[in-house]
Amino acid sequence: MIALFIKFCVVGGSGVAVDFTVTYICKELLRVNRYLANALGFATAATSNYILNRLWTFHSHNNIPAEYAKFVGIALVGLAINSAVIYLLAGKLKIHFYLSKLLAIGVVTVWNFLMSYLFAFAASA
Repeated sequence: MIALFIKFCVVGGSGVAVDFTVTYICKELLRVNRYLANALGFATAATSNYILNRLWTFHSHNNIPAEYAKFVGIALVGLAINSAVIYLLAGKLKIHFYLSKLLAIGVVTVWNFLMSYLFAFAASA
């Protein structure tokens, strides 16, 4: 399980790069509302993370539509957690937006791994 978590975190690191890049482009260049920009970055990263986790972390051979639906469901709950943490830290406590986003990603990583291991990729883990 430790090896899986390490692989999951490596994939997550690539997801952080995707997430921050999409969020930055949307928020800073396209002037999209920061919460919508955050959601777009998060959704793009979730999809790339699904593909990489399916192929590399869990070596899954499960039914793709069913598995992806589970993964997206987990990611949507993660998005709610992510947005709530950002709202609390950046909105209420006035902590810098991108630092708040990084802390939110840390919290959601634990959620996503546990649910991916126990639910989304369970048949292949």
